[in-house]
Amino acid sequence: MSDKKTSQMLREKVQEAQVALRKAWATMLARGPSQFQFWLIALLIGIAAGFAALFFRKAINGLQRFVYGTDDVHRLHSFALELPWYWVMLVPVLGGLIVGIILHKLTPDARARSVADVIEGAALHDGRVETKAGLGSALASLVTLGMGGSSGREGPVVHMAAVISTWVSDKIKANGITGRDLLGCAVAAAVSASFNAPIAGALFALEVILRHFAVHAFAPIAIASVAGTIINRIEFDETAEYALPLANTLEFYVELPAFLLLGLLCGLIATALMHAIFFADDMANHVQNRLRVPRWLRPTIAGLLLGIIAIWFPHIIGVGYETTSAALTGELLLWEAIVFCALKVLAVAITIGGRMGGGVFSPSLMIGALTGLAFGLIATGIFPQVSGSHTLYALAGLGAVAAAVLGAPISTTLIVFELTGDWQTGLAVLVAVSMSTALASRLVERSFFLTQLERRGVHLAAGPQAYLLALHRVAKLARPIGGETSPTEEACWGLIEDGIYIDGNTTLEAAMPIFERTNISYIPVVTLVGEGEPAELWGTLHQVDALRAFNKSLAEVSAEEHS
Repeated sequence: MSDKKTSQMLREKVQEAQVALRKAWATMLARGPSQFQFWLIALLIGIAAGFAALFFRKAINGLQRFVYGTDDVHRLHSFALELPWYWVMLVPVLGGLIVGIILHKLTPDARARSVADVIEGAALHDGRVETKAGLGSALASLVTLGMGGSSGREGPVVHMAAVISTWVSDKIKANGITGRDLLGCAVAAAVSASFNAPIAGALFALEVILRHFAVHAFAPIAIASVAGTIINRIEFDETAEYALPLANTLEFYVELPAFLLLGLLCGLIATALMHAIFFADDMANHVQNRLRVPRWLRPTIAGLLLGIIAIWFPHIIGVGYETTSAALTGELLLWEAIVFCALKVLAVAITIGGRMGGGVFSPSLMIGALTGLAFGLIATGIFPQVSGSHTLYALAGLGAVAAAVLGAPISTTLIVFELTGDWQTGLAVLVAVSMSTALASRLVERSFFLTQLERRGVHLAAGPQAYLLALHRVAKLARPIGGETSPTEEACWGLIEDGIYIDGNTTLEAAMPIFERTNISYIPVVTLVGEGEPAELWGTLHQVDALRAFNKSLAEVSAEEHS
């Protein structure tokens, strides 16, 4: 065969391949990806989210090395003890100023996005999150954690992963189910890459973000989670996130009641942490509004408060690897564990309430380890004959506080189990976790994230029967005045004069209580022009239409969760 014919054949094959790819892309956009395509996309998203988590972690470490001059960021607070006091104080102030400017420019409300926004995106926005605000929040959280803020990196990493999946979902025009599944894939990979824990990463995405365990979502999420773990292990090998004791001893059944008590204590500590954050946020809002403080200055003030605390207690700086590892290996005294725990709660409340960015996962691990260590030192001191190692209590406390804060008892227990590989340790942690989550979930709206959303008026904690109402706008369901099935205009005005009407811009969340209270079959729909001006009547919302739309949404959610 001549070179000319060979060249001609190759060109034809390339053209055929291009046509096939274009057809496949068009088909995927029109009908959604096939199972193989979807799994391939899940793998690619897992790789991208894993690298995002890796680069975010290394960027924080690099910034900490630059501003504090340390070679080992895992011993940051020991190094900070030798720095001039004014430098330890000024670094968080400068970091807060930078964060304030970033959030002021890149977010509409100067608030860093985190896990709660990802949960909201999964439930209410077809698996999508804000992209510009999300990228700005990631940058702000990077500065916060690198320059003295006291929060965690897992929350920002989860939202970064969600931004990646949102971009992909928009590109392929994914529907709600596909968008949520891709979101779960991204989150699983990010968590796995952060903790080197593929099983826990997959279950975290299902338990916390999607809030269901549908079979159809498990395989792609598991694929993405493994991909994220591989990215972590390429860089860090099998290195554990925290230094753990070589062996933990449990006097088995005799000692289990102590872990029940530890779980109750951890539930109270987790609740105190969450309420401290909410109280700090409310107080900061009040002061900001009262004194008319510019919103970009709020993180700077928070940084100043953190800097003052860090002069004497640099243990609060950053994620807290060194202090958490010291607690897990039993290197702290009783008074140190108690004081560091209280100061960390205060520092986290200032950081998040001051809107500096970051998450609550790593801080809850540190607070839990300190709580467990303090409990273990007391328990083993009182009952030395029937007690195992006090470091086991630190490990159980680490899991119990984190599980209560996140509302994730299954995935948190598995994270600890994957860190240790010891089934007896896993049993002790499971006992403590079950008690802490049972208690804390009754003192808040199930978890820190769901309580955050509840405070914003997003009612996800009660389940689909509560939040699905907010998805249906009255204007889309209303019937126009003058239609064959519509009541007369005179009848509508009669109801309006009695105060029974609804704004067309609201949702069924506002309409259904009116139906229940009045027991009428329709509500006049109006446009509220302005204060002192009469409303404009243009339609009616019928109870049967509202119930039909609501039931359809419930059926779709049920079908997705059981598929």
